[in-house]
Amino acid sequence: MKHARRIVIVGFMGCGKTTVSAALARRLGCKMIDLDSLITKSEGRSPAEIIQQDGEEAFRAIERRALQNALKNNEAGVIALGGGAWTIEANRELIAQHNCLTVWLDAPFDLCWRRIISSGHTIRPLAPDRESTRSLYKSRRRQYALVQLRLAIGEGDSAEGLAQQILTQT
Repeated sequence: MKHARRIVIVGFMGCGKTTVSAALARRLGCKMIDLDSLITKSEGRSPAEIIQQDGEEAFRAIERRALQNALKNNEAGVIALGGGAWTIEANRELIAQHNCLTVWLDAPFDLCWRRIISSGHTIRPLAPDRESTRSLYKSRRRQYALVQLRLAIGEGDSAEGLAQQILTQT
């Protein structure tokens, strides 16, 4: 079951981008790319390590190249972006040039925060504490709202159910 357009999943850290993207790719019978995992594999360091060691600007340049390659290679039907990738205008333009369908997993902050804390990732340079993370969350919502499809996420929503909602609404 192929989808006519590639689907790019955006949203704040902890909203479920990777999990929902994997479920969506399974339903579509296509490959899925998690941009942060792709970066970790190609760079030999996680996004958090790159940000800590080289700064956010250096990371965003690496992220942009990874996104360009993912879109150019056209292997994946579903791409999960990192939480900040969509906030960069050049990335949004690149995604638009490739005619991708964009979907925002709009999860409430408290749900994202619980997932961030329970994820086991000890270091998130852009989310060092609850208040600065909440501030980042609020600041990114305006850019997230630029997607084509917004999907409100609740506590009890399953990845499979959300994947089905995306397919139903596209």
